[in-house]
Amino acid sequence: MESIKFPTVDAYLNTLNAAQRAKADDMRLILKKAVPEAEEVISYNMPAYKYGKVLYYFMVHTKHVGFYPTNTGIEAFREELAAYKTSKGAIQFSLDQPLPAELITEICRYRFLEEQSKVKKKPKG
Repeated sequence: MESIKFPTVDAYLNTLNAAQRAKADDMRLILKKAVPEAEEVISYNMPAYKYGKVLYYFMVHTKHVGFYPTNTGIEAFREELAAYKTSKGAIQFSLDQPLPAELITEICRYRFLEEQSKVKKKPKG
């Protein structure tokens, strides 16, 4: 069976069940508010937020929301993320718990500022 390729974030969200969709809508709102300058796109078949390059992604799974702010976004907040399951590039937030909006926002802003500084430092030529 061929996997579905999502052309838009809305197309992805429309495949979720009610509980997943509610959590995805919450996550989407947090991510959009955190960095309004970021463009919402589909990348690697997941909702992603891009400023120059992708800053972070998210995907809803059966029991959790996966948030993918790259390894630098996780390392910078290692202590604050101690209560959550993490890996090198991913954070898992349980579907049955409220999303930590303030922490997610801080991570998003960190990634935005990190990418902004890289864009400014690129050599001209």
